[in-house]
Amino acid sequence: MRAVDPTNGELIREYPEHDEDEIALRLERADAAFRAWSLRPVSERAALLRSLAGVLRADLASHAELMTAEMGKPILQAEAEVAKCATTCDWFADHAAAMLEPEFAATEATASFVRFDPLGVVLAVMPWNFPFWQVIRCAVPALAAGNTVALKHASNVPGCALALEDLFRKAGFPGGAFTTLLIPARGVGGLIAHPAVRAISLTGSESAGRQVAALAGASLKKTVLELGGSDAFVVLADADIEHAARQATLARTLNNGQSCIAAKRFIVEEPVAARFEAAFIAGMAALRVGDPRDRAMQIGPLARMDLVDELEDQVRRTLAAGAALRLGGRRQEGPGCFFPPTVITGVEPGMAAFDEETFGPLAPVTRARDAGHALELANRSRYGLGASLWTADVERGRALAARFEAGAVFVNETVKSDPRVPFGGVKGSGYGRELAAFGLREFVNVKTVWVG
Repeated sequence: MRAVDPTNGELIREYPEHDEDEIALRLERADAAFRAWSLRPVSERAALLRSLAGVLRADLASHAELMTAEMGKPILQAEAEVAKCATTCDWFADHAAAMLEPEFAATEATASFVRFDPLGVVLAVMPWNFPFWQVIRCAVPALAAGNTVALKHASNVPGCALALEDLFRKAGFPGGAFTTLLIPARGVGGLIAHPAVRAISLTGSESAGRQVAALAGASLKKTVLELGGSDAFVVLADADIEHAARQATLARTLNNGQSCIAAKRFIVEEPVAARFEAAFIAGMAALRVGDPRDRAMQIGPLARMDLVDELEDQVRRTLAAGAALRLGGRRQEGPGCFFPPTVITGVEPGMAAFDEETFGPLAPVTRARDAGHALELANRSRYGLGASLWTADVERGRALAARFEAGAVFVNETVKSDPRVPFGGVKGSGYGRELAAFGLREFVNVKTVWVG
């Protein structure tokens, strides 16, 4: 596996893939570790999660630098990602015991209750765009519940994958509780079929989700799929337009625009659309693009050159369909995978930038006749991960939130993941939930115990 710096295209390091014998050994160790780990009191598991939080914070700078090198994340955002991972470890350490407490039911039995028992080895198939956070938000609740975790990370971040394994070791987790498998994507099918693997969590593309779901279904194994998104950012006529435009800029460009929950379709009521577009374009144009190691830069490179090719093609097809280019639109000249902030207006359903997921700092703006039309446009997507709604009438916002076809709706706030609330989508964005109690209980046996 090759780690390549997307800032300049230079090879960072090559890593040997694990062969079949090494993979089998690691899965056997994970299965053996589960037998003991699952019997340890939740308090002991929680203590190790707190230790993991401490290890993450102790080496925060080096972890951030590794992410920035391998996939181009701006360094300030990389540091924030590591800090968020540590906070999440602490949160589950504080709350896992309560969330795993048996729940009693009133029946004619002497006692009847539900236990939440772990399943076994959870295979985590994770992406490159948040190389620490995506893994932590999957692995930490699974481990807290008593499972063990085998990580198959994206092939372009092998250094991050091995660093994560080392973090769990340094934190004191038993051998095999968290293991990394360095294999290409074509090897995932064999992992799913392996008898040691009892469940699979995937964060990835819609096509990857279909393949994993089919393979897991053939083996009758539980899956959680967190797939793509094309989140709507809906601005009603009574919103604070300048504030909404500032937040739109942040929502579209976080992580260089490479986020499943980034705002990707900007739907604005007609009476305020021109004002929003002007403020939005100005905000996007002011962003500084350059070396992600430079703390003054807000936009770094895309992670790979094929992503630049795809984004440029989506812009081309959208403009050919009749939309108007207002900013950016083509790759930056010179070395690296840089694509500047881009705004396209006059975007309608049927155009590439509206119908497809865009992974980069490309912002299509669509005008709506009224709030009802805006909601209709927001739901006119095969995806359903998140949505945000901007309005001065909070009660109206709460009412409209019920009508969005999405796993999360944020009113007057950008969409984000937080350990305190569940995260996941509907429709083409997948199924199942991560984080909070709902995420913790995805990989457990919800077991009824009835005492006569």
